[in-house]
Amino acid sequence: MDEELDPDDGNPNSVLAQEYSELVAILRCQLDSVIMQLIQTVPGGAVGLNRQTTGGSAAPSDHIEAMLQYFRRANTAECSNFLQTVCLLCEGIPMHLESKLISVAGYACSSALNNLSTETSCLESEDAASSVTDQQPLTPPAEEQLTKRPRIDYWEQYKAEAAGSLQRRWKRLSEGLLKDVQPDKIWVSIRTANRVRDRPDQTPSSAERGGRTPEPDGDDGWPESRLTLESFLQGCTGKVTVLAGQPGSGKTLVMSFIGEQWTKGLGPIPSSHLFVLLEFRQLNLLSDPLSLSELLFHHYLPPDGDNEAKQAVVDYLLSNPEQSCWVLDGYDEFQNKLKRHRVQNARLDSEKPLPVAELISGLLSRQLLAGSTVLVTSRVRDVVDLDGLSDKVGQLLPWDHREVKECVNNFFSAKDGKLAADAAEILFSSRHLLAMSSLPALCNICCVFLQHLLHRHAEKIKMPGAKGVEVKKKRLEMKKKDAQTPDETGDNESRSQKAQHGGNSEETLTDGAKSRSTFSFTAAQIPATQTQIYLAAVAAFLSRHPDRTGGNDAAETSGFSESTKFTWETVSLPAAELCELSRLAWRGLEESRIIFLDEEVHLQTLESSIKSGLFSQVEVRGRDGVVVNAYCFLHLTVQEFLAALRIMTSTDVSDADLKKRFSLKTRWTTKSDQKTVFTDSLYLYVCGLASLDCTPALEVVAKATGLKAAQNWVQKRQALVIKLLKTLCQSATLTGPKILQLCHCVQESQNQQLAQLVVSVRPTLELRNFWLLPSDIEALAFVVNSVGTKGVGLDFGACSMELECLDTLSRCQYIHYLSFRSRKYGDKFAEKLSSVLPRFTALRKLEFCGASLSSAGAASLASGLQNCSSVTELNFSDNNLQDEGIRCIADVLAKLQNLTSVKLGRNNTSLEAAECLVKHVSSCSNIQQVHADGIKELTLTFSQKSESNSHKIKPEATVRLLNQKWTKSGMQNLAKSLARCPSLSELDLSGGEWDEETLKMLIQFVPSFSITERIILNDSCSSVQSVVILAALLSDCPSVLEMNIRLQDPVQVSVVFSVGREKSANVSSKKLCLSCCNLQPIDLERVWKSLGASSDLSDLDLSCNKLGDKGLKKLLDFLPHLSKIQRVDFSGNDVGVDGVVMLADALCSSNRLTHVYISDGGKDQVMLQFSSDTSNGKLKTKLFRIDRRSLTASDVNKVCRKLVQCRTSLELEFTQCSFAEKSIENLLRVLPKMSTLQRLNVSNSILSTFDALTLISCFPGNQRVSSVELSPQGESFIRFAGIKAEQVNCRLTDFSFKEENFALLDRLNQILLQTRQLSYLDLSGNQLEDEGVRRLLESLPNIRVSSFINLSKNSLSQQGALHVATTLCTCTNVSAVEVSLGEDERCLIWFTQKGGGEKTLSVKDSKLQYDHLLTLANIVSDCQSLTKVELKNNMLQSEWIENFVTALNVNLRRCTISVEERWIGGDDAALLLRRCLQLHKPVQTIRIDDTTLQLVLMDNMESDVAFPAQSVIKNISVSNSSVEGAKLLCSFLPSLPNLTSLSVGIKDSAVADELLHVILSSTSIQRLNLSGVLISDAAAQTLTRLLPRLRSFKSSHCVWSAAGRLLLIETLKESAALEELCLDAAMQLNEDCSRGLAQTLRNMRSLQILKLDEIVKSSGQPEADVVLDLLAGMEELNLIQEIQLSGWRMGDGGIQKLTGILPGWKDLRTISLSKNLVSDPSGEKLLEALSGCRHLEELHLSSNHIGDLTAARMALVLPSMSRLSVLDISENHVGNEGLFSLSRAIMSLKNLRKIHLTSVGNSELSAVAASLSHCPFIEDVGFGWNNCEDAVALELANVLPVCHDLTRIDLECNSVSAAGVEALVRALRCCPALQVIRLWRNKVSGSEALRFSQMERRLNFSST
Repeated sequence: MDEELDPDDGNPNSVLAQEYSELVAILRCQLDSVIMQLIQTVPGGAVGLNRQTTGGSAAPSDHIEAMLQYFRRANTAECSNFLQTVCLLCEGIPMHLESKLISVAGYACSSALNNLSTETSCLESEDAASSVTDQQPLTPPAEEQLTKRPRIDYWEQYKAEAAGSLQRRWKRLSEGLLKDVQPDKIWVSIRTANRVRDRPDQTPSSAERGGRTPEPDGDDGWPESRLTLESFLQGCTGKVTVLAGQPGSGKTLVMSFIGEQWTKGLGPIPSSHLFVLLEFRQLNLLSDPLSLSELLFHHYLPPDGDNEAKQAVVDYLLSNPEQSCWVLDGYDEFQNKLKRHRVQNARLDSEKPLPVAELISGLLSRQLLAGSTVLVTSRVRDVVDLDGLSDKVGQLLPWDHREVKECVNNFFSAKDGKLAADAAEILFSSRHLLAMSSLPALCNICCVFLQHLLHRHAEKIKMPGAKGVEVKKKRLEMKKKDAQTPDETGDNESRSQKAQHGGNSEETLTDGAKSRSTFSFTAAQIPATQTQIYLAAVAAFLSRHPDRTGGNDAAETSGFSESTKFTWETVSLPAAELCELSRLAWRGLEESRIIFLDEEVHLQTLESSIKSGLFSQVEVRGRDGVVVNAYCFLHLTVQEFLAALRIMTSTDVSDADLKKRFSLKTRWTTKSDQKTVFTDSLYLYVCGLASLDCTPALEVVAKATGLKAAQNWVQKRQALVIKLLKTLCQSATLTGPKILQLCHCVQESQNQQLAQLVVSVRPTLELRNFWLLPSDIEALAFVVNSVGTKGVGLDFGACSMELECLDTLSRCQYIHYLSFRSRKYGDKFAEKLSSVLPRFTALRKLEFCGASLSSAGAASLASGLQNCSSVTELNFSDNNLQDEGIRCIADVLAKLQNLTSVKLGRNNTSLEAAECLVKHVSSCSNIQQVHADGIKELTLTFSQKSESNSHKIKPEATVRLLNQKWTKSGMQNLAKSLARCPSLSELDLSGGEWDEETLKMLIQFVPSFSITERIILNDSCSSVQSVVILAALLSDCPSVLEMNIRLQDPVQVSVVFSVGREKSANVSSKKLCLSCCNLQPIDLERVWKSLGASSDLSDLDLSCNKLGDKGLKKLLDFLPHLSKIQRVDFSGNDVGVDGVVMLADALCSSNRLTHVYISDGGKDQVMLQFSSDTSNGKLKTKLFRIDRRSLTASDVNKVCRKLVQCRTSLELEFTQCSFAEKSIENLLRVLPKMSTLQRLNVSNSILSTFDALTLISCFPGNQRVSSVELSPQGESFIRFAGIKAEQVNCRLTDFSFKEENFALLDRLNQILLQTRQLSYLDLSGNQLEDEGVRRLLESLPNIRVSSFINLSKNSLSQQGALHVATTLCTCTNVSAVEVSLGEDERCLIWFTQKGGGEKTLSVKDSKLQYDHLLTLANIVSDCQSLTKVELKNNMLQSEWIENFVTALNVNLRRCTISVEERWIGGDDAALLLRRCLQLHKPVQTIRIDDTTLQLVLMDNMESDVAFPAQSVIKNISVSNSSVEGAKLLCSFLPSLPNLTSLSVGIKDSAVADELLHVILSSTSIQRLNLSGVLISDAAAQTLTRLLPRLRSFKSSHCVWSAAGRLLLIETLKESAALEELCLDAAMQLNEDCSRGLAQTLRNMRSLQILKLDEIVKSSGQPEADVVLDLLAGMEELNLIQEIQLSGWRMGDGGIQKLTGILPGWKDLRTISLSKNLVSDPSGEKLLEALSGCRHLEELHLSSNHIGDLTAARMALVLPSMSRLSVLDISENHVGNEGLFSLSRAIMSLKNLRKIHLTSVGNSELSAVAASLSHCPFIEDVGFGWNNCEDAVALELANVLPVCHDLTRIDLECNSVSAAGVEALVRALRCCPALQVIRLWRNKVSGSEALRFSQMERRLNFSST
């Protein structure tokens, strides 16, 4: 505010003296011409000054001070004229100074102005003549100067009119004010305006990082600091100032008061300014664009003058905008949002009509009237719209208790002073009334309500006579009794506490209470919710109507004094008026209007509302500027409440409208929020009206609206509100402000179930960054207290709150977690919190972090925590406790026995704080861990009582003091404290600054420490001397078990102790790791000396030092002293060749040294391993391995010369090495001398073909070589036998023998010819191509191979494949050839030792052409012993197949030709069958199965003459035949005289009938197989005639009618000649059929094969009876060879019956009893019965209940079954003993080809897998679903090389890892016959499975 002038300051000379310096500065900025004009005003007496200026060379500005000095001494008239001239001529004079000069100078006489005009004209003429170069006029025209004064006159006149208007406005507003407006007593909370360009950077500096947390912009940016309104408005001139506040806080009143003060020349706005007060509520009515002048004159204040006056005012305003003050009141009521102009600096045209929003935006953004003063009032939520526009923002703070008390006293003292004390007591006892009264407008509403309440109470208690006295006494007794209840006592206490916050209000209330004898209210008699208060208050206002005495529409029953609880029957409810007012309020809410005109309100309602005070009258200017009367509700919340009443009582508001209006509002505001004039309290009042307490009142109002069945309708509407609330309660996505609003809603509804639901969904309520009031805490308390003993958490983050909120918070009885996080919370807050902490009896966790807590606050909290025995977690991190505060907290810890953790980090502490906590370890028995990290972290962890009680020994504590600044004395103090600790598990002192003296001090105390696990000193030691100091602990401290030291960054030091000091004597081995310690050879002697006689050292790590060969020698010399050493790591020490030789010598000379591993020439790894015990004389195989090194011939000689001396088994490895010239030759020369060498590993070292051939050249010269595997991309090794190897395995893969290397191929042939017997030869992947294979095959007859030659992946063409096929003719010992040119690219030649046996040929995926096929036919014809030819997927055509068969030699006997192509099937199959039948070849059998054609040639031709196939064909089998194929058979069958067997599958019943008729006529057919045929009754009748002559009948998946089935069974009785019968479940035997089948079996004594799988299931009679009947029928089947009875579920009874029959079946070869409920004892008996079946080949017992007993019997019985080839016991439960017994039995089964042990309930299958090595012909192994893990996979990998016939392995679901699969992949190299290994559902990731599949295509990881 500007300084006011004293009365004496009216002298112009004095003013000139006061403003002298400022005038000098202003005049120096003016043009010279202006200064000359001013100098001309000097009278003639100062002619010297004029002449000096005009005639001299000095500039006019040089004489400014002289001129001013003259006028300071001049007379008053001259000085006044001079000041007036300055104001007229000078530019840039500040507004306050110009006003001051004009006011003191007065009006200039006209003569002075005339003189000035004349002088100006003369001066301009002279200047024009003398200065030609001046481009612009020196002064404005005289006319413009003469018009400035009239403008000022009009301006002053308009200001006067504005002042009058403002005074009238203030007079109207100030009527009935309860308190005077005193700016020095109105408090404002201030913040810095949020201008984008001025926004401060909150990024913490480097010094702050890791320390204090930057405070967030909490509470929408409102800080805690406050100041008075008077101080806030100081200096607001020329700026944009925003004053925010809640609705009803007095913003409009304050602005009007400032205007009234301006009229008196007081206040912050100078009197020289024009004060313009505009209300946004009136601006809403301006819809048309208007100019600035129209806004000023039409809608603010029309001037009294004419247009000239208007224009003069506007001109002055535009030229002097800084002399105007614009007050924009109520931005929150503005229906539009302010728009930001894209060009910020662009000026708006004041004469151009613009929307009112743009005009206001122009004022705020300085695009219009730049420099003017702007005051804007708004609600807090809308201030965000003004961000970037305002210079200062403040918020009016609500009244405190003292101000509320003062307002209540003023209200009642003016009307009824006797009730003031009663009213104040009631108000302060009700938290809702008190919260409302903090706002002036709402305080008035509360006073009216209280006045009405007290008046009615006074009327009720006026009872004359003794009876009245008695009644009064009774009521007083009732009151006293109620006051003594616990709940009321608590309320009284809270009331007293609230009164304390009101300054002297408590004393005032207490005194008043003592002086009164009137009846007092209880809290229960006041409305319980804010909604109920509003309902009562509105009724109270309406009752103030002078003409209203209760009315007929008032609902009123019993008196107030008859009830101790507030009820709506005690309040007069003017239902009709409420109905009309609620209608009006709802209409305004829908239209977003708060102002209503006369015609919009019912006259009677308008009059009564104005008289009662519910309506306020406002003046509104229409579009034409005429003032009209308008009205608004007393307060916005009143309108919203009445609108809510309308919602709950009228059908005008639908359910959809209610749902649309029902949404929670957040206190966080953004610029995108939709603008509204209302306070968003509607939904709150709706929830309050949904309370059951409001139901009676709602019913009364609803009836007044004419609603029928009002009670039911109101209850229905209330239920809808509760349902909507329940949905919100169940939402888990609400933010903190919305959660708080939800709590308010639930509190208003008074619904305990909803409150419980709120907490059940969100156990912790998180509230962040907004202001909290006591009413908010009260709402939280209502919700929290509903949860009961379950407990709830409250997390306050940067939420501002008054201290009285904590009193309210203490009412929350069930808080288990309480958190305060903000710098706003300091010592005073902590002090208050400490006083209420003991009331939180359920509190478990308390957080007070990121705050401003000091040691004083910590002491306060510690005092409060003493009584909080239930607390388990404390967090005081990120404060400013310092060491003293930590001590305060530590002193109280022993009293909190339930603590689990305390966090004290980032509290500006020193090492003393950590030491203080360590001292408490010994005194506080439940401390489990002390953790400190510099000044950032300081944490205590405690053990639970339950943990301590459950163990006899107290849990051991852990101390971690990291990154501390240690000194010797500090370490000594800490060590003494640690020595007093009873037991520590771990001590971590990592980091910090250490020296050797400090380290010695620690080591000196270590033996006295009770440490059970380790000491960690990472980043603490940096010198070799420290290593020596630490190493001494191994000998000085017996409990030290292990020491790890690494001095390279990051430095790591740890000392590991044995488990318990009492067990230290039993510790026999220790470990010392001195890795990366920069040790030199000379340092080792110091280390050895420090170790002393530490012979218990078992593990020594000296890796990554600088020891070299010299250090290695010192190590090897010291090793004999380490009698228990197991491992030495000497890696990374630059060991050279001499060192390698030393290690080789040590390996040979030391009995305990077993492994030496050298990598990268000693620069990377050097590892030594020792055996633990050599006393038994059995020495382990020794290993010497060199990895990744370039080996010269000299190196090889030196190393191997030493290794020759080794007398124990030795393995030598040169992996990933590069051999120099002649290195391999030298190696080969020395190998024969290494008699103990078992294995030479050269993996990834032999990269060239030449080197590989050089290595395998050792075959002829070294008889000990047993196996050679060489590959540049994988493992490469040579194995040696003990004396002499009988056979050699040779695997030479992935080298290059292309055409340029044929010389090397010839050399390979020479080596192979000279080699003794080869077991197998693998030359796959060697790029041999056709020519290379041809050269190799030329030598094949002379190469001795017993198993196979693998030529896969050699880029063969079809011609090359034919070359390989010729070996069947050229080599007698070749037994099979497999060629596939597809993706697998397989090429295998199999051999037999005997020669001359059966031979097979398989050609797959080779895309053979016609000429290739003919060549192949010639090859096949030349091989007379060929028994099988398989052609699969070779893209052959039908004609080609016919020609191929035709080209075959007629003498080819018993040869099976199989052709598989995708096109075979359906009608194509029929055509193919026709061609085959027309062939002139001795075709004995034709089979077409799906896509495969199989032809079998005859073996007993009497002559070489070729007969048509039709004449010799014996067997035809067509599965899934088409209709065309069946018809073809029908046509051909009569012409097939020798056809004896027919198998057909067809689904067409008509064709089937026809076919059966044809078969009936073909008398040669003896075997018939029908599959999937629909058997009609006619077909069944045909079969009755056919069956008696058949020897074999099979029916599978055929569909029979009931009559057909019975007819079949009856016919079978007559088929005694049947040798084979197959029936399945599709027969669906009924009781008659099953009985008939049993009788039939008794007559079929010729049966050799009987298959009746699943047939019992379909029978209607009990299964047991059917089984026994059928088994009884089999007693005479003595010729049986194969019987399949799976799925009979025969159980023990059936098995017992079967075991009695089995001894008679001497020729039995196959028996299948799967799914028969065979128990373990029955299985044992079954095996015993099978012991007589010496010819048994297949035994199927899957899916039963057999176990160890049966397996044990197998071990005894199976060895006698030498022919057994198939064993299936899957899906049983066999234990370890049973599997072990089974493995012994398998060893004797030399003919075993298939074994299935899937899902046998045991993972111990390793023994069974190992026994398969004794089964040379094994083909199929099933071990799936047993969870075997890698053990079985590894065992199978060992077995695979000896099982050459193995084709399939099932390991599904066995937990096989990548390691197991890796072993299988390696083993597969020796098993080319193996086709697939199933590995679905194992412990192999998708990426690993893909990698393995790419390596080996035979691995199947899928489910199919």
